[in-house]
Amino acid sequence: MRFGDNRQEEEFVRSLFASLARRYDLLNSVLSLNRTRYWRRFAVSKCDLKPGDTALDVACGTGLLTFELARAVGPKGRVVGIDFCTEMLEQAEKNRKRTAFRDVVRFEEGRATELPFPNDTFNCAVMGFALHAMPDTKKAVLEMIRVVKPGGKVVNLDLARPGVPVLKQVHSLYVNRMMPLLGRSFNYFSGSLNRLPHQSEIRDLFSRLGLTETQCFDLTGGIAAVQVGIKTPKA
Repeated sequence: MRFGDNRQEEEFVRSLFASLARRYDLLNSVLSLNRTRYWRRFAVSKCDLKPGDTALDVACGTGLLTFELARAVGPKGRVVGIDFCTEMLEQAEKNRKRTAFRDVVRFEEGRATELPFPNDTFNCAVMGFALHAMPDTKKAVLEMIRVVKPGGKVVNLDLARPGVPVLKQVHSLYVNRMMPLLGRSFNYFSGSLNRLPHQSEIRDLFSRLGLTETQCFDLTGGIAAVQVGIKTPKA
């Protein structure tokens, strides 16, 4: 599907995720072959969060990654989840009330490319399974960098492009042949995954935007990947 501008694409994505809010976690499990919990925990392990720290989950969806961050910062920490989809946030609030981290977490409505927080606010900013859907990837990463304190980390977790030969072929068959048969939502995700840059390109983007010690970790043979970078003080 093609769009005339970023706003048009953003509105389409918003309406799509609104329609998926109640079954988004199930959909994500299907897309990930039920590996999302492991991937989220791996991503959070790369944040180097300590008890009492603050963290931001950008495009938080239903809050599952937010709660993993809350587990890392503990009862004296603070985690904010932000998303532009009201229906997703409503589901996240329902999930929050059922967790032991309900007093650590809060959710806000907002856009990833215009984060409503001052510079140098959080110890870490994380995005999970959303960068491929951003109409302006560079701006979203720059906003994450802006709100992180010097010395803090920017972390991205997303589906990726496997490099292992057999797995690469199976992944291509799944994305291009099977997913489009499962309905409109899966057809959109099939297209977005085909447009997804290689995971190493996201790591290189982190470097170009000023993050240091950038790394990329392939997970489950490259079906998913985590990119990490550190914000350093300006000279």
